[in-house]
Amino acid sequence: MESIFHEKQEGSLCAQHCLNNLLQGEYFSPVELSSIAHQLDEEERMRMAEGGVTSEDYRTFLQPSGNMDDSGFFSIQVISNALKVWGLELILFNSPEYQRLRIDPINERSFICNYKEHWFTVRKLGKQWFNLNSLLTGPELISDTYLALFLAQLQQEGYSIFVVKGDLPDCEADQLLQMIRVQQMHRPKLIGEELAQLKEQRVHKTDLERVLEANDGSGMLDEDEEDLQRALALSRQEIDMEDEEADLRRAIQLSMQGSSRNISQDMTQTSGTNLTSEELRKRREAYFEKQQQKQQQQQQQQQQGDLSGQSSHPCERPATSSGALGSDL
Repeated sequence: MESIFHEKQEGSLCAQHCLNNLLQGEYFSPVELSSIAHQLDEEERMRMAEGGVTSEDYRTFLQPSGNMDDSGFFSIQVISNALKVWGLELILFNSPEYQRLRIDPINERSFICNYKEHWFTVRKLGKQWFNLNSLLTGPELISDTYLALFLAQLQQEGYSIFVVKGDLPDCEADQLLQMIRVQQMHRPKLIGEELAQLKEQRVHKTDLERVLEANDGSGMLDEDEEDLQRALALSRQEIDMEDEEADLRRAIQLSMQGSSRNISQDMTQTSGTNLTSEELRKRREAYFEKQQQKQQQQQQQQQQGDLSGQSSHPCERPATSSGALGSDL
């Protein structure tokens, strides 16, 4: 790719870039193309003057040149006359003359494309095709199978395509690519896209430098990293605490199953409040202690009942009324 000559866009000099990329060298300058344009204007003026210098057509012709303008644009006539110096000719790609020849585009050597005053070259170098558009950051490789689709797409978008007929001058890239084939991993970007990307990178770099200067450039990145680590540690602690609280609540609720209704209601209300792990632990211990005390009291009462039963006569039965017996049943 480095051996391919590729002029990038400057101003509106796309016609100059188109010709030089086609010929693979700095063959034309704006001054030379302007000279060709002035010569064409003079020839057209002389032909118009033959019909009378007072005619409407002549006065219209005296308006600014149609072959060039101050921005650097040059017409197809200027490009065609510049190529005649090298014995090259332009034929409209979809003209009846070219269609009559029935030539496959892949068998051509180069094309010149134009759309809305922009010119660029598509040329075969060695055995491969390249899009040498000056608006690209570099040559774009075009496969043989894609060439016909590429030209058809340009025509559909409104481009005028001209076939360059004749022998192009020898160039280093053509000789080198006759022996090797190149591969392109990434297609070149438009110059505007590259400039926008570089500008964005410069803005980010400037902002970073400004922040570094504001912090005297001392350990700002380390401090940011430490802050991030602390925030992550705190978030993990909060998550662990929430998990622990949830486990304690579930344990209390499970331990309360089968207990009295009042205790269950108290603990249900407590589980809905936001308690710390320590408070939950203390309440759980208090609950278990209360349960143990209750069990001890029940055991003591049972023992006292057994003792009183043993002291009474074994055949003696307490007298009960029928109402008391019914309530017991």
